[in-house]
Amino acid sequence: MKRKLSWMCAVAVGMCSWYPLASYAAPAAVANAAPGVQPQAATPAAPIVVGEPTATLAEPTAPAAVAENVPQREVKLSFAAIAPPPGSIVLRGSRPDASVEFGMRSDELVANALLNLEYTPSPSLLPVQSQLKVYLNDELMGVLPVTKEQLGKKIRAQLPIDPLYITDFNRVRLEFVGHYRDVCENPASSTLWLDVGRESYLDLTYQSLKVNNDLSHFPVPFYDPRDNRPLKLPMIFPGSPAVTQQQAAAIVASWFGSKAGWRGQQFPVYFNELPDRNAIVFATNDKRPDFLRDHPPVKAPTIEMIDNPNDPYVKLLVIFGRDDNDLLLAAKGIAQGNILFRGSSVTVDGIKTLQPRQPYDAPNWVRTDRSVTFAELKTYEQQLQSSGLVPDAITVALNLPPDLYLLRANGIDMDLKYRYTMPPVKDSSRMDISLNDQFLQSFSLNSSQDVNKLILRLPVLQGLLDGKSEVTIPALRLGAVNQLRFDFQYMNPMPGGSIDNCITFQPVQNHVVIGDDSTIDFSKYYHFIALPDLRVFANAGFPYSRMADLSDTLVVVPKAPTQGQVATLLQALGGIGSQTGLAAINLQMTDDGNQIKNKDADLLLIGAIPSSLKDDTKINLLVEATKSWVKMPMRHYDLASIYPDDEARTPNTRTDITSSGPMAAVIGFQSPYNDQRSVVALLADSPRGNELLTNALNDSGKRAAMFGSVAVIRESGVNSLRVGDIYYVGHLPWFERIWFALSNHPILLAIFAAISIVLLAWVLWRMLRIISRRRLSLDDE
Repeated sequence: MKRKLSWMCAVAVGMCSWYPLASYAAPAAVANAAPGVQPQAATPAAPIVVGEPTATLAEPTAPAAVAENVPQREVKLSFAAIAPPPGSIVLRGSRPDASVEFGMRSDELVANALLNLEYTPSPSLLPVQSQLKVYLNDELMGVLPVTKEQLGKKIRAQLPIDPLYITDFNRVRLEFVGHYRDVCENPASSTLWLDVGRESYLDLTYQSLKVNNDLSHFPVPFYDPRDNRPLKLPMIFPGSPAVTQQQAAAIVASWFGSKAGWRGQQFPVYFNELPDRNAIVFATNDKRPDFLRDHPPVKAPTIEMIDNPNDPYVKLLVIFGRDDNDLLLAAKGIAQGNILFRGSSVTVDGIKTLQPRQPYDAPNWVRTDRSVTFAELKTYEQQLQSSGLVPDAITVALNLPPDLYLLRANGIDMDLKYRYTMPPVKDSSRMDISLNDQFLQSFSLNSSQDVNKLILRLPVLQGLLDGKSEVTIPALRLGAVNQLRFDFQYMNPMPGGSIDNCITFQPVQNHVVIGDDSTIDFSKYYHFIALPDLRVFANAGFPYSRMADLSDTLVVVPKAPTQGQVATLLQALGGIGSQTGLAAINLQMTDDGNQIKNKDADLLLIGAIPSSLKDDTKINLLVEATKSWVKMPMRHYDLASIYPDDEARTPNTRTDITSSGPMAAVIGFQSPYNDQRSVVALLADSPRGNELLTNALNDSGKRAAMFGSVAVIRESGVNSLRVGDIYYVGHLPWFERIWFALSNHPILLAIFAAISIVLLAWVLWRMLRIISRRRLSLDDE
């Protein structure tokens, strides 16, 4: 009887312990399922391998359940886009792991996922014992064994990915298990490799989710940081917007641009139309789009999130006001008070500036008023740490103001503190420091950490001398992101030997850390730059970005702008916001060209040049309807790094062309009202020309092709010219100005030095004569 009771108790305890496990596992499957869709149990499936002569194709897994009448999109994420450059991955015995990353928007889920791999295994591998393991977020998704027929051949394989394991941030990790002989292997052998091609890709099916109208998640869904695609956010107006409406839209665009950052941004403009995606709407009680005609009037600046009348899966952010001034206040509320947003709508009661911005204080720029710690330069946790048998490089980005004057600088001071796993014996292990892929210096890693602090200088110009030629390599790029890289190279002992005398042991991972309290100092340098140079505008938003809130900027817009002109305005301001990391909350704007006279501000012209600025000595290219003219310099260089002299920049010819083809232009020149201020004009001759201009401002490759004083944009691409006068913005002490003036004239510098030496020698000779005469006169007495 006791034995029966014991068995019954054991069964009861077992059932009780099983039930919580079952109930705990269920929500994990439901959490990632679409509303109203029953999740299916994940069934393991063998990978599909193509290109294997004797392989049998496995049956693909049944697709996951997808709800009907729910918007979907198919996405192909190529390794060329999501893997580290150049996109292909080489797995070796000493570095068997590599990964690619992708995100998922919070208003979507993945219904189907398929990994398509293209790889080539080394012909020296042992079949079957060698394999490629695929992980998603550290969960094993499948194993691809290397067979005898695959050795040395390009293989294409498909591996189903379980969507239930996909989260907002995902990492697909490839792990290579390679063997080239049964005993006494050397993991560092050159025969252990597997090459994954850049044509590999992830095939994903995204399914939309319904989102509540709740601003507590703002800026989601209009901008989602998990989405690595360029931001495309339409702006809707009831008609051609007045200047205050354009100013409000420009502030909103610059704020979203500051959030998008490296992704890029685009703001299509609609007049009284509804797009098929999330959008921003500007409306007042008197002027509103037709789809908001039944909306009740507002009594204060209001920001409201509503459904698109045509699609409940699409959201609209409506910026409402009694008049255009309310829209401006609401736009500033988005840029400065969004952290307080909640509910479906909020009202902006007021905004007060507590402290004005200072020059060069853009959040995305390295500070130039004091030394900066590496902790301030981090963009994510663990950035300054690395681990592995061969640790990955540690990189730090330096985004500098474009007008930093480094001509006579000997170098940039850097106080570096670092820690590392000590090598067991003194060997050739070292730390290599590089800047913008140019090697700077190497330091040994000692077997005792008695030296882990360095005070060194980053050279501004690095020279390589081989006895006959001299190559000058610019180390720092101003107005662009500079990458400082630390490579820790370990001379790791590896197992090996012969079959009769085999040495085996487990290699130990190495850990390296760059200290957060390491510093770099740019505070000792002046701000001085030669303009016009469209590179600094296209890639750094300069000179407007000097004040991060654009308080020294005046934008001149047309009185009745077209959709293309408004889109150009929003693209330009969004691009500047992405460079500075701050919204243009103090931007000034006017549609009256007469108001710009005697203004102490940098001017940004959209669409047309005011009559007061149409001076042939200043403007190099003018677009009017279908007729255009251009002045060509005496000598033109296609490379942005070559600066022609005054004679080469002198206009030589003027050509008038009439054509029906679209064209746009970006021109820069000195403001006629203040010699320290600049003018940049964004011009186009047609709606297609505005589209070319907007696309060029959003394309990093085309922005890189802009330099000099004129950039002509056509269907074929961007062509730039340096023509006209050069002017200087900034301040240098008198002695630096002398050196700067003589730096481009070495013969004059040599003559000046010779005259200075002769004068100094003559002064010394005279002083010695006077001293000698006094001594002789004393002796006579």
